[in-house]
Amino acid sequence: MAEGEGHRKAKEKAAGKGGQTEVHLPRKRRLDALTAGGSRATEIERSGDAAKLVKAARRLGASGAHLKTLKVPYRDIDAAATAMREAGVSGNVENLSGTKSRKVRARKK
Repeated sequence: MAEGEGHRKAKEKAAGKGGQTEVHLPRKRRLDALTAGGSRATEIERSGDAAKLVKAARRLGASGAHLKTLKVPYRDIDAAATAMREAGVSGNVENLSGTKSRKVRARKK
């Protein structure tokens, strides 16, 4: 399925000036956006499906970036925070515009 224009623009905005989009990860995965310094990884998941949210959180965990952000529609913030905890990834969950956010701490294993 082709990528929507809104998703593409959100990735470019998250990457910022000099950042990268569609960054390669191990096991043929790709991260949506990585800033120029490589310190902030961003994954955008618009569907709200629990399984897809967990996959996006795992991609963030594999990124190796210090700051990890999962961007979702506002109605899916609670589900995304649960998915990040389930995947064992600490970071932020934000709505698509970036006006609301929630910090998530992964459980210690």
